[in-house]
Amino acid sequence: MLIRKLFDCPEFVAGDGTQLRELLHPDKQDLALRYSLAHAVLPVGQVSTPHALITSEVYYILAGQGEMTIDGETSPVEPGDAVYIPPHARQHLRNTGDGPLVFICLVDPAWRQEDETVFEAD
Repeated sequence: MLIRKLFDCPEFVAGDGTQLRELLHPDKQDLALRYSLAHAVLPVGQVSTPHALITSEVYYILAGQGEMTIDGETSPVEPGDAVYIPPHARQHLRNTGDGPLVFICLVDPAWRQEDETVFEAD
């Protein structure tokens, strides 16, 4: 049985500027997974750097308020929202609330740095 404790996972700043903790990744644990699972935080007033993955991604919002932009279309997001991000879609997230924007990232197949393109900020 594998149980990963969030605060046992090292925090790092991702290429898009969000604070990440990878919970599950098939390259880091001996697991039969196609996907990777990470916990992310976007601090108050910040915007993630526009980026695109060649894989699909899902954000599940846990806390805070924000605006998700995918290929030029912007929509508000709040706790309980699941956001599907298709492969190759240019995306970024803006924290519009007065607290951290906290979300889960599910990437399928699993995230790899070479699968991500980070763009200049809009």
